[in-house]
Amino acid sequence: MTAETDIQPVIGIIGGSGLYDIDGLENKTWHKITTPWGDPSDELLAGELGGVRCVFLPRHGRGHPLPPSALNYRANIDALKRMGCTDILSMSAVGSLREELPPGHFVIVDQFIDRSFAREKSFFGPGCVAHVSVAHPVCPRLGDALESASHTLGLPVTRGGTYLVMEGPQFSTKAESELYRSWGCSVIGMTNMPEAKLAREAELCYATVAMVTDYDCWHPDHDAVTVEQVVKFLLGNADKARALVREVVPIIGAPRGPCPAGCDRALDHALITAPDHRDPAVLAKLDAVAGRVLG
Repeated sequence: MTAETDIQPVIGIIGGSGLYDIDGLENKTWHKITTPWGDPSDELLAGELGGVRCVFLPRHGRGHPLPPSALNYRANIDALKRMGCTDILSMSAVGSLREELPPGHFVIVDQFIDRSFAREKSFFGPGCVAHVSVAHPVCPRLGDALESASHTLGLPVTRGGTYLVMEGPQFSTKAESELYRSWGCSVIGMTNMPEAKLAREAELCYATVAMVTDYDCWHPDHDAVTVEQVVKFLLGNADKARALVREVVPIIGAPRGPCPAGCDRALDHALITAPDHRDPAVLAKLDAVAGRVLG
């Protein structure tokens, strides 16, 4: 039987726009990881933060050479899993769809609406079919820790909200922005799907901190979102994000038992292809993300 503290967490941190490094990491080493899904966005930076093992991946690559639609989401998640990660903190720049969520505000989102359409969204497919539940795509344990750490630091934060993921790279039309507001969405961005879905398929606990850089174009004072406007808030948000990471990692990095929400057992009842009909070549590609259940 698994003990309550059998798991020594390794924290994966995915840095969004403006966040290309993490301050305070000790014993830092960059690792070039090869995955069956291709190359991740960049090398991965491993180190320790307060004695907790961490692995940092700049989502768009250092220097931001990769747009949202060109990101290899499967390779990114696979690489983090191969590096031993058990939990992922995803930091993402977003636009606000609510007056009460101004630029500089952080939102610990709990839901997503996926409107992306040009991305590979699953590790599974012909040769090994799986249907994984993402009804609750964010790990509440990580959400609790992020909320607590944010309050400790005095950061402007809201717990809960829906993140609308658009394809991009263009920003919204005003009609789209108003539509998403009518759906009750809180923030809008381009990167967290299929990232969150793939993290669940890989049985990784996952949470997103959405960092507001602008009001989307629905706002009367923000008719058109500009890169200059976004970059201005990116810099301030990145400093706050680094402080949040330093505060929360010791909390979630303590030895623990299995995830109470079952994130780390998401594949227990998800595989539908009979064992004798599974393609060995496909199974070989799934060695990191699904090795626990494929044996």
